[in-house]
Formats: sequence, structure tokens, C-alpha cells
Amino acid sequence: MCTLEKRGSLYILTLTGPGEHRLNPTLIDAIQSALRRVKAEPTTSSSALITTAQGKFFSNGFDLAWAQSIQSNLLLMSQKSQSLIHDLITLPMPTIAAISGHVSAAGVFLALSHDYVLMRKDRGFLYMSELDIGMTIPAVYIALLESKIGEPMARRQMLLRAAKLTAKEAVERGIIDAAYDSVDETIRAAVELGDELVKRKWDGHVYAQNRMVILREVLDKLEFDETGDGITNTKSKL
Repeated sequence: MCTLEKRGSLYILTLTGPGEHRLNPTLIDAIQSALRRVKAEPTTSSSALITTAQGKFFSNGFDLAWAQSIQSNLLLMSQKSQSLIHDLITLPMPTIAAISGHVSAAGVFLALSHDYVLMRKDRGFLYMSELDIGMTIPAVYIALLESKIGEPMARRQMLLRAAKLTAKEAVERGIIDAAYDSVDETIRAAVELGDELVKRKWDGHVYAQNRMVILREVLDKLEFDETGDGITNTKSKL
């Protein structure tokens, strides 16, 4: 599912294997388990998190085959996905997504839940597929897009044209921060950025509190069950 590597002051979270890394409860639970391990480590110095993936896909969105097999599964997966977004927004350190290939739908929201988004430009599209597959997008995800992407025309291109954007186009539209010639260069750039941020020696909890203020509207729209049974709606509080 995923691995967590400590490299100096950086945590490298990698979605493993050659598959599409579709988000289902098993993968989301594995990612959240890794994030809990990061938060549980003693905070003797500044840290940063980098999330990346093996294979041709960073994440191809929800595991729709699983979600649509039982009526309640889609709601459960949406709640778990929102819980993961909450965990990333409240993580007490800078976060960087190093997109290693195709990224679509819920996979885009996973990437945008990080503070910085880098992407390889030799392979892969950024694609909001919901319109093409007949799915509506919950308000919390729209709030996340609005908080991360300032240009309305870029959001229209993503959501109401279902455009498949290259990394170069995503940079031009202000959707991601930078694009690189290969996956190795993308990860190298993420590590360099992580090291640069760590050198600032910020208090991670102050960093997280400031991020939560910036993304207050996203947090207010989150609905998930912190007990894990997918029933109780909760709201994040500072």
C-alpha cells in the first residue's frame, strides 16, 4: 500500500506498487497510519513530509468498483477521504506532493491537500474526471479547489471542461507549483524544497495552526467520523 521513510528531517511517504493507487478504505487507512507515525515522533527539530508514488499513477481517484458495489460504500469512502484531508491540513509540518504520473479526481484533491505540489512533465495528466463519469463534487472539495487555485478560468477548465492538463499547463494556470523533466527530478526537487523549508526551523504546531486558519472554509465543510464507522459527522476546530 505505502511506505514511510525518514531521510534526515524529511518523511517520504510513497504509494507503492505499479497500480493506479485508487483511494479505498485500505489505502486511506494505510496513509493515515503513516501520518499518525509521523505525528507521534518526538519533535526535536523541524520536519517536512513528501508524498509520492511508484508506477505510472500518483492516484487515479476513488476505487469506484469498490465504492459502487454496495450503496453505503461511496459515502464511507468520501468520509474517509475527507478524514485524510483533515489529517494533512492539521499535520504539524510543511507538506509537499511530488506527483509521479497521472493524477485524477480524488487523487487531485489528495495532492492539493499538500502545501506544495510538484509534478513530472514527461508523463501524466492532471484530470478532474467527475463530469465525464457523471459524479457530482461535494462542497468541501470545491472549497479546497477555491483555496488552492486562484484563477476562476482554471477551475472552470478543470471542473466544467474535464480537461486533461499536462504538468506544463497546470503550472501556467497556477494549479501546481512547478514541473520537472522526470520523476527523479521531481522527487529531487521535492527533497530540496523540503530541506529548504526545514532550515527555517519553524514551530510545526504554529505552522499547522496558521494553515488551519487559511483553510478554515475547507475544515468547516469537512464531514467525517473520527471513530471510523462512517456515521457521525464532525467539524474540525482550532
